[in-house]
Parts: sequence; structure tokens; C-alpha cells
Amino acid sequence: MQTKEILYELRTKNGLSQDALAEKVFVTRQAVSRWENGDTVPGTETLKLLSELFGVSINTLLGSPRKLICQCCGMPLEDTFISREKDGSLNEDYCKWCYADGEYMYSNMDDLIDVCVRNMANEEHSEAEMRSYLRDMLPKLDYWKRYKELGGDGAFEKFKKQLIDEINALNIEGMPRLEKLNALVGSYVNLAYRLPGGNTVKFLDDNATYLGNQLESEFGSGRCFGILANMDFILISTYEENGENPELVLYKKR
Repeated sequence: MQTKEILYELRTKNGLSQDALAEKVFVTRQAVSRWENGDTVPGTETLKLLSELFGVSINTLLGSPRKLICQCCGMPLEDTFISREKDGSLNEDYCKWCYADGEYMYSNMDDLIDVCVRNMANEEHSEAEMRSYLRDMLPKLDYWKRYKELGGDGAFEKFKKQLIDEINALNIEGMPRLEKLNALVGSYVNLAYRLPGGNTVKFLDDNATYLGNQLESEFGSGRCFGILANMDFILISTYEENGENPELVLYKKR
């Protein structure tokens, strides 16, 4: 699809007239008409506004002339996977698992490889094959080439260590000592906890990225501890396989 078709589809899908769209991105209705006729293409700043308004990348607005991949993990980027800055704007260089709210989630390549291998290995490609592939591919990506410049000064690792120390200091009965925190997307760990009155509640944002891990309970019984945290809170729960029958152990503001 061309830019003119994409803009028309997004505008009509969102129930906007040409006048309404023009008002939202600070141009005239005639400018919107020219875009949709293919006479002109929005300028850079207007493309940014359109990207934010419709929640799609500038690359998508321009008809996907580039093949976007995350410059940290190498995953192909679709609009739903693209990371966001603190102001909500899209960052088309990274996926939301590797970069969230202005923070880089990984400063250790081995940690990233461990997470990727767990998700990528299958019957066709073994863990050893995926690990070898990632060790060859990741150093060629922009993030790892420019690691120190982009934020590899150890600040994020210090933050993770601080969180780990705080969580271990809680001395949760039956929970093993926490050694590592991984980046986890909210939609995969946002469990619904049952309240005493019978209602259920979720504490996380499906689209946000958190730091967390899963540890087997020292009491056995097939239950695990789930640890999740960010700059604002620490959440600890227990649950059975695949997150079944979750019980909230602790929710603590930081």
C-alpha cells in the first residue's frame, strides 16, 4: 500500500473526517486531501504526529520501505511490538521487550541470549543451534555495536541489583534467593488475583515491560513464586503451572 492509501484507511478506520484529522495534526483540510490524493506526503514532524495519533510506525505510514528489526535482539518489528519512549512516542529501533519507557532492558548479551533461546528453540531448531545463531548475529546489531554510548554505563545493572537486594531482604517464606531479573512484557505475566469479595483484579499494564523471574517454591507442591517489579513497586505471587490459581503474596510500593 502507498502512503495515500494508508492514511485514508487509518483516518476512516478511526472515524475521522479530513477536517478532524487536519485539526489533530495542525494542518489544513486541503493538506490532508493532497496526502490522500497522492499529491504530497506529510513532512517529518507531521509524520511523527500521525504516528503517535494512530499508534503505528512512520515506516508503516510510508508504506514499509524498510524492514525493521530490533537493534538489540534482532526480532522483526511489527507496530504492536515496537517500543515506546517515556512520552509515548514510538522508537522504531527496538522492540518493547528490549527497550521500555526510555530504558534499555539488557546490558548483558548472555542474559538476552538465555531469554531468546527459551522462546525460539523448537523441534526444528535446538537450543544449541539458536544459541550459536544468536552469538553470531547479535554483535552485528546497532545496540551491541554502540553499547557504551547508548547506555551501557552500568546504571541499569545497578538498578537491577538494587531491586534484587530489596526483594531478597523481604525474606518471603519458601521463596529461594533471587539471583537474576529478566525483562517481561505485562501481557504475559498480568495474572488476575481473586479478592476476598470474589472479584478479580489485575495490577499490571499489558503493554508495559517489567523486570521479573519465576522461582520454584521451596515447599514443593508444584507451585512457583512469580516476582515482578519496576521503579514503582514490587509484586510477589505464587501460582501453579501456566499461571493457574494465582495468589498474591505481596504488593509493595517502592
